[in-house]
Amino acid sequence: MIAALTSLALAPWLHAAPLHGIAMHGEPALPADYRHFSYVNPDVKKGGKITYGVVGTFDNLNPFILKSMRTTARGMWDPQFGSMMFESLMTRSADEPFSLYGLLAESVEWDDTRSFAQFNLNPKARWSDGKPVTPEDVIFTFELLRDKGRLPFNRRMESIARLEKIGEHGVRFTFNDKADRETPLIIAAYMPVLPKHAVDIERFDQSSLSPPVGSGPYRIKSVAPGERIVYVRDPNYWGKDIPAKVGFDNYDEIAVEYFLQENTLFEAFKKGEIDLYLDGNPGHWNRAYNFPAATSGAIVKDVFKPRLPTGMLGFVFNTRRPYFADARVREGLSLVFDFEWANRNLFENAYKRTQSYWQNSDLSSLGVPAGPLEREMMGDIASRIDPAVLDGTYRMPVTDGSGRDRAVLKQAVDLLKEAGYAIEDGVMVDAGGKQLAFEVMTQNADQEKLALAYQRSLRALGIALSVRTVDDSQFQSRTISFNFDMVMKSFTSSLSPGIEQVSRWGSQARDRQGSENYAGTADPDLDKLIANMLGARTAESFQAAVRSFDRMLISRHYFVPLYHLGEQWVARHRRIGRPETLPLYGYQLPTWWDASAQ
Repeated sequence: MIAALTSLALAPWLHAAPLHGIAMHGEPALPADYRHFSYVNPDVKKGGKITYGVVGTFDNLNPFILKSMRTTARGMWDPQFGSMMFESLMTRSADEPFSLYGLLAESVEWDDTRSFAQFNLNPKARWSDGKPVTPEDVIFTFELLRDKGRLPFNRRMESIARLEKIGEHGVRFTFNDKADRETPLIIAAYMPVLPKHAVDIERFDQSSLSPPVGSGPYRIKSVAPGERIVYVRDPNYWGKDIPAKVGFDNYDEIAVEYFLQENTLFEAFKKGEIDLYLDGNPGHWNRAYNFPAATSGAIVKDVFKPRLPTGMLGFVFNTRRPYFADARVREGLSLVFDFEWANRNLFENAYKRTQSYWQNSDLSSLGVPAGPLEREMMGDIASRIDPAVLDGTYRMPVTDGSGRDRAVLKQAVDLLKEAGYAIEDGVMVDAGGKQLAFEVMTQNADQEKLALAYQRSLRALGIALSVRTVDDSQFQSRTISFNFDMVMKSFTSSLSPGIEQVSRWGSQARDRQGSENYAGTADPDLDKLIANMLGARTAESFQAAVRSFDRMLISRHYFVPLYHLGEQWVARHRRIGRPETLPLYGYQLPTWWDASAQ
């Protein structure tokens, strides 16, 4: 008996006290007795309705299978409109970088190394048919999605060594060496829980329009395939009073209308058939709201400024091509793109130049000298980073907007000369007399406009850029196989970058078709800096790790950086109300309400 007790005492999970919330780094901001998130209206009167509009179609109500990747009804599992039908174990706070609080699980236990995580389900959690949510449901879900789910759901079991029920309400995940410190949070926040008793396993991977059983705040009222889906509030929703749900899910009815074209959707908004319009086009935002409802004040235009990193949009150099192997060539070619000309002539000066992968956030290295902790983590890698980037003084040059700023073009020529190029008879050639020439593959007219502007500037230096616009299928095929010289891509950046950076920049992803390593990087320095990020245990070490990684990416010039807005634009009919407090991640539609119901 003593031996058995000793063995149990050594079990790591018995040393972990149940937690109401967890954070990727450090501790969650809210205490165990928090009542609601800071960015909601806790006193909102629920009622009324809203109609959202989206471009697309749907023929399926199961968002977790391969056949649903482009055709699932919005709202089933949706970060923007809210997951109305299905829920995860925990939910993310939009006012913290990466902190989770109880949803289906009321508490969690883990050890310092995060070798396991035990989620203790809320005994009140119920499916819409009244049956309790159980550990068996959780285990069933992970095994089902492993066998029949789509990416990324079907890959989550790869990092789990063992999955078992603990007591009446607990389910424990024991992780293997494929897991990292982010894995428990990914499982908690981004995996649904499905009802074992209400899922037809044999038909799960087939498209279906049968309303599913969920644990969320809404049920399906009606479905018009490809056109419209209407959700109605579940009056018996189990979680309406838990702190993480106070101030959310405020409509009695939510409709999602589907449109074939963006213009048609906007016309429906103008007529009042759609209640919100999420705008991202500077010209449209500045010029399209001159119709009566907008000029009379019946429509409100909201501008939000979240504290989010910009990410990186730009032309990517495929360094698998020998002419892009030299970082000096990439830097010189980056300088040639005249952002000021493009911003004025194509975008009405709506954009700001992107110069860091985490710009506008505390994770960015832009304007920040590398501190002692950062230098310690980098080690000798610091010697291979541009000194200006290292001391925080680096900036992309600002041109005169002519498209041929002589001073900036001279900088580009000097860099190319260092790399072995020279201008002969008006043509930029290498030591063997071969012209520097490459192709940019574009996907649509907007990308093509930017590429043509770039082409004009490069022509001034005798560099031949050809622009090829291809259809979606060819674009997809060529990017998957890395069959391009240069392509436009956007890398979003979160306040909690993690394992996705391996797919974008890691050596192991360079030759893996379908990865996001478009630049073709296989650099031990980048691998080490990514490992620093994944292994960071404190907020301070994580910030230092991301900043050093940002410095290396900037110094190596894998992108021709383009631009970002730095704002979120939403037009709404006045009867739709919203909270005054804006969280870190920007507006949160599931916290808005129908003011006419107040």
